[in-house]
Amino acid sequence: MTATGHAVLGTIIAAKIGNPILAIPLAVASHIAADIFPHWDTATNRDKKGKKRVIIESFFDLIFGLLLSYTIIFLLFPQTNFLYVLFLILAAQSLDWLMIPYYFFNINFPLFKWAYKFQKSFNHDLDKPWGIINQVAVLVLIVILAKIF
Repeated sequence: MTATGHAVLGTIIAAKIGNPILAIPLAVASHIAADIFPHWDTATNRDKKGKKRVIIESFFDLIFGLLLSYTIIFLLFPQTNFLYVLFLILAAQSLDWLMIPYYFFNINFPLFKWAYKFQKSFNHDLDKPWGIINQVAVLVLIVILAKIF
């Protein structure tokens, strides 16, 4: 899933679960659940795109995710502390952050390599357009359900 998708999930978890003891593991688990679902992300077709393009797209994905999360909090869940949201976004994205040094920069540190191999075991890519459409549909549904309940 994109960094934006993981950010939205972290945002919703922050808005609905005020106890960080429950919210942090749920945010990390949401990463696994989201990546099991077939999806597109900025590293899909990395070999064709090249590392530089993937890094640039990932940077914009990260910025867009933070802006979208802020918008969701501001418009739908204004009572939620934005620093708490940022913390849970980091938790929801943590597996990606841990694998970046290995994946992009070939830093062969055991934790980074483990994070990469662990994610490869459950990640399911789906190219555009359906990999984006599926992701957006699921995220919109989750935001709507979070607002209703």
